[in-house]
Amino acid sequence: MKNYEAAGKGATAANTPQGELQLGLPQSNARSKMYRAPVYRVTLVRDGSVTATGDRETADSPAAVAQLVRKLIGDSPQEHLIVICVDSRSRVIGCSEVSRGTLSASLVHPRETFRIAICLNAAGLIVAHNHPSGDCSPSPDDRDTTRRLVRAGEILGIPVADHVILGDADAAKPYFSFRESGLIG
Repeated sequence: MKNYEAAGKGATAANTPQGELQLGLPQSNARSKMYRAPVYRVTLVRDGSVTATGDRETADSPAAVAQLVRKLIGDSPQEHLIVICVDSRSRVIGCSEVSRGTLSASLVHPRETFRIAICLNAAGLIVAHNHPSGDCSPSPDDRDTTRRLVRAGEILGIPVADHVILGDADAAKPYFSFRESGLIG
């Protein structure tokens, strides 16, 4: 069995509990309170893909975003919040459902919204959700959530390029874009 030097005290594989990392902390002769700090790693799992037209789907317009999101969620009777991660050329590098809500609401927090973008090293993201009622007009909660996500994106360096709300696909106006409406920079 190999010897592993840890903290300069000659810990070996035989006397180091399995799964425990030696952090190189100075050992004290006095009895002190000890605790175990959990050690984690993050794993990104690809769940599948959505068939798209062209070489690589771009999310460079609200219409393209609406088309992609409709492929993901269809005509669901529940609200779904989807994050579309893009590279610097607005090419889609990944999509993820962040939240699934009820008929009229979906819980959204920046922490969950930006998690996938950070894991994918995204240059930006687009948020999209559906309104099962068919009316794509943004609610006061939609506006507030968008402001919070834009601020979080500024802090993280991952800008929110747009927030698209999907309504009835057959309506004269099947989606609402915060960017097209001038509500996002």
